[in-house]
Amino acid sequence: MITMNIFNQINNYIEIILNNLGIYGPILGCLLICVESILPFLPLSAFITLNFLAFGNIVGFIISWIFTIVGCMLSFTLFRKKVKGWVDKKRKDKKRLEKIMQVLERISFAKLVVIMAIPFTPAFLINIAAGLTKMSYKRFLFALMIGKIFLVYFWGYIGTSLIDSLKNPIILLRIIVICLIVYVISWFINKKFRLD
Repeated sequence: MITMNIFNQINNYIEIILNNLGIYGPILGCLLICVESILPFLPLSAFITLNFLAFGNIVGFIISWIFTIVGCMLSFTLFRKKVKGWVDKKRKDKKRLEKIMQVLERISFAKLVVIMAIPFTPAFLINIAAGLTKMSYKRFLFALMIGKIFLVYFWGYIGTSLIDSLKNPIILLRIIVICLIVYVISWFINKKFRLD
């Protein structure tokens, strides 16, 4: 009972904030999603939830998905352009670093998609690691586009119906099914575009 009251109060505060910010609320949410891909201490789940609350499930999902991809690509590109050259020089001298980079470069497309789809995987680390390898922009973008579908859906759905998700096992079943669908889609795209 106390938990329900707390969540009702939080929901009321969110509605007040969204109403007071007007159009700037969603814009701020979108920008924060982009920045979160570079600065990991920001709560991506909260920003996605706010977009779902502000725009509804469909538009909130699309906006969150697009800006998550944009943020990850910005982070990937930043590390590819500004840091990769320095790491390449160091990796020739350090055998352990060389082994880590080789493992990252050989990761299959399907595994990359699944890692990106897991809601608790730190996206900034994936962006950095991929940016420092020889992974192509195309491969990284396709993996993002598929993997982030599940991640955004998960955080939006869980964020907007936390109590219901704890009481209803069907919600967890849906999440497992979506994860399997993401894996099958990534396998199909990998075969079609030969990304491995």
